[in-house]
Amino acid sequence: MMREKDAKDLLRQMMNAAIAAADPATAIAPNLPEKPKGRCIVLGAGKAAAAMAQALEEAWPDVDLSGIVVTRYGHATQTERITVREASHPVPDAAGEKAAAEILQAAKEAGPDDLVLALISGGGSALMTLPVPPVTLAEKVEVNRLLLKSGLTIEDMNRIRRRLSLIKGGGLARAVFPARLVTLAISDVPGDDPAAIASGPTVPDPSSDEDLSRLVAKLGPDLPKSARDILLSPAAPQDDFKPDYRLIATPQMSLEAAAQIARGAGVTPLLLGDALEGEAAQLGIVMAGIAQATAAHGTPAKTPAVLLSGGETTVTIGTEKPGRGGRNTEFLLSLALSLSGHPKVYALAADTDGIDGTEDAAGALITPETLAQAHQLNLNPRDYLHNHDSYTLFNHLNALIKTGPTLTNVNDFRAILVL
Repeated sequence: MMREKDAKDLLRQMMNAAIAAADPATAIAPNLPEKPKGRCIVLGAGKAAAAMAQALEEAWPDVDLSGIVVTRYGHATQTERITVREASHPVPDAAGEKAAAEILQAAKEAGPDDLVLALISGGGSALMTLPVPPVTLAEKVEVNRLLLKSGLTIEDMNRIRRRLSLIKGGGLARAVFPARLVTLAISDVPGDDPAAIASGPTVPDPSSDEDLSRLVAKLGPDLPKSARDILLSPAAPQDDFKPDYRLIATPQMSLEAAAQIARGAGVTPLLLGDALEGEAAQLGIVMAGIAQATAAHGTPAKTPAVLLSGGETTVTIGTEKPGRGGRNTEFLLSLALSLSGHPKVYALAADTDGIDGTEDAAGALITPETLAQAHQLNLNPRDYLHNHDSYTLFNHLNALIKTGPTLTNVNDFRAILVL
């Protein structure tokens, strides 16, 4: 039987491999187009945008590079030719609006002989905010707040974001024309849909002609009138341009990197999918059932095995004031409760960008002793789950994983080790 320390170390090694597989430092260069004869204008947004810009400068030291990218506060890197701006995520701010306006203006100045490289990664929707008038930034912030507590899937959230933006849903591509545009993207969304990654600034909006009334109803009466009017107005026709769009890192690639680590340790990896969605707490219950079946019957994988999955779950907040938590720690707390201290199961869940929700932890790690340790401290795990306060519980247990910003983002990484 593997010792607890070895089990925890293996889980961390798999997480590190998953993150490394999406490192812009190694993912950018192999996916670059032919070097341009003239200017290369670099535009981008997302949690990995600055690291992508830095990697591009290193890959193309002899190319006339200029441009601007916007990333999350604390995620900037040192660049010499490409300007890096920082803004707020997940709630947009004035810095993000200003950066988006700069990016759109730079796009409009691209000439027919220029190459425009768009560096796109998860988080770009909030970081590159330029609302359609008459929607104001304050109203866009309120829309975003409603989206984050709505329980809507990331696909539905992006339907809303694209419709309310001048730059998303193909807006950046329209501004760049007739210059050549190539997009390098790191995916953080289920299914790697280009229209969903940062709300698709360089690809046609596939929902531009959809009726969004069902989503408006879901957001409720607090939705600002300006946004409501735009979302319920007659839809625009779809764009017909064909983008040059290159996925340089994806959740599936990261899961496969983690699986390779598992095999090297003599553990059978079972990839359950890179696009799992739904309520975080409910997914915890489902995954506990699969882990218990694996331990008891050797199905769907013979032990020792690790159940690997990615994607993005949701946490729907009711009327109660939530505690401190993120979707990964909430998933883990639900998983731990459902496992009831199963002696053969360990698990780790983390956001690959290093920030689970809005907290300073990437996620956490549970062992067969997690619930017992909580009870020894007179903590009731079910109360913490009910109050969406999973971060606080795992902080008391010293079980949080803190990586700091990883400067990439391929969404959530979950590994359940069954011995």
